[in-house]
Amino acid sequence: MHRRRRARRPGLGRVRRVRGLSTVVVEREAPGGQAGQSAAIENYLGFPRGLSGADLTHRAVAQVARFGAEMVVARDVVGLEQRGPVRAVLLDGEGEIEARALVVTTGVSYRRLEGEGLDEFTGRGVYYGATASEASQCEGDEVYVVGAANSAGQATLNLARHARKVVVLVRGESTAASMSRYLVDRIEAAENIEVRHRTEVVRGRGDGHLEEITLRDRDTGQEEQVATSWVFAYIGAVPRTDWLGESVLRDTKGFVLTGPELAHADGHGWGLERPPFALETSLPGVFAAGDVRLDSMKRVASAVGEGAMAVHFVHRYLATT
Repeated sequence: MHRRRRARRPGLGRVRRVRGLSTVVVEREAPGGQAGQSAAIENYLGFPRGLSGADLTHRAVAQVARFGAEMVVARDVVGLEQRGPVRAVLLDGEGEIEARALVVTTGVSYRRLEGEGLDEFTGRGVYYGATASEASQCEGDEVYVVGAANSAGQATLNLARHARKVVVLVRGESTAASMSRYLVDRIEAAENIEVRHRTEVVRGRGDGHLEEITLRDRDTGQEEQVATSWVFAYIGAVPRTDWLGESVLRDTKGFVLTGPELAHADGHGWGLERPPFALETSLPGVFAAGDVRLDSMKRVASAVGEGAMAVHFVHRYLATT
């Protein structure tokens, strides 16, 4: 969030200026989002050997602090109000932040496995995202990864460094359509990785911790019980954008429309003579970057680039208001 003058927000200190703007970063949980939970990021410029999401996040937070932005952690944003030229972000409990411009980078959350009994084992054998520490705890075990996107492929390769065997469960007939070729090639070449297509998890059992899952062949309906204490799910993600209200247009899945996409939306109500900036939403002065945007690339590098673009457009917006 950006504004030229001091932001009013009960219980929060005064914000220092970054490039002439007072900047506040609000994070519901921990900085980094999905990227911060990634076991290995191998396609980020400047790190030829890759790095963990936790390492990248630590570097980013240190850089944010050096530039003087204020971090507000463990506060949830529950609403957005337009107050003339001001955009007010409402926080859970009490408190708000008023700003002249807002950048929405809330990303997405993993979808949950729907199998019987699996919810009760979340964090106790069923995990959404794999950190480096969790991967090391799988030493010598048999691990199951659910999903066919790049995040699933990266986690599979990292887990395979520790686990005796990693079994990748894919609902479809192939991973090639949803996973980068370099990941597919490395998975196929690994001796302790098995990929099972047209297979899903339908049940979980255990006493306090996951001990067994039931797999189902989607073509034949045949079920199989396998012993495991580790299931890592990467089955798609959904944006949490309901707090933006009706003034910010989203598609049917909740992804935010920006820039040229607004021209194709019925009744978008863009009220200014100028066209929206490339990352601007249907509410002038509110921008979106990264996975929360409709048709974004879902890559760390592209999200970082969009964040930089959004700041550029914030300056252009403030110069016109």
